[in-house]
Amino acid sequence: MELSVLTYILLFIAGTAAGFIDSIAGGGGLITVPVLLLAGLPPQMALGTNKFQSTFGSITSSYNYVKNGKADLRIALRGIIFTFIGASIGTVAVQFTSNDFLMKLIPFLLTGVLIYLLVSPKAGEIEREKRMSAKWFYMIFGLAIGFYDGYFGPGTGAFWVILIVFFLGQEMVSATAYTKVMNVTSNITALLFFVIGEKVLFLPGLAMGIGEVLGAKIGSGLVIKNGVKFIKPFFYTIVVIIIISLFYKHY
Repeated sequence: MELSVLTYILLFIAGTAAGFIDSIAGGGGLITVPVLLLAGLPPQMALGTNKFQSTFGSITSSYNYVKNGKADLRIALRGIIFTFIGASIGTVAVQFTSNDFLMKLIPFLLTGVLIYLLVSPKAGEIEREKRMSAKWFYMIFGLAIGFYDGYFGPGTGAFWVILIVFFLGQEMVSATAYTKVMNVTSNITALLFFVIGEKVLFLPGLAMGIGEVLGAKIGSGLVIKNGVKFIKPFFYTIVVIIIISLFYKHY
């Protein structure tokens, strides 16, 4: 596809905004997918190109978190492996089944997540006792959320954060750091299948990806510097936007 210079500039700006939001609370796809569709890409091509560009941001933010000691790849290894398996299965499954049921179910699940956070105002502010061992947590939820991200996707980051806070007792900055590591895994996995299916436009994705790197570096840096009190308002806001968007789209 031939796109104008102005379109590439808009893609870069959208990528920067999405990278910033994604590195803090997830939900950058709410910006990038509509922009890619407005640029004239067919839906499947928009989804594939979105996975390509979002990989830049998730790699940047996860690297920044790991470098600053907010996530340990040795601890996350089991989650990486099972997220890869789950995302592979989900990405293949979506080619053969309807995701209509999931589209209608997810806003209700996210609403439950939001209610839990609102009635537990201290959730994610301090380390708490684990409710599940990391070994079993990453095995079970790596498969489950990896499958979901490969199969559908919206709200993946929110699910990871709240589950890590609830089951592993981590504070929200650490939970966000590990979430980005898992996001890298499922993004790359899904991207491989989209590339094989020739559903990726690399130049538009690269324009957005450069913006993603910039936005992700700024966003993750702010989280590392300012901590939980900075991240919680963003997290609440993004979850509410995702819920409203999904309810509006599917109901």
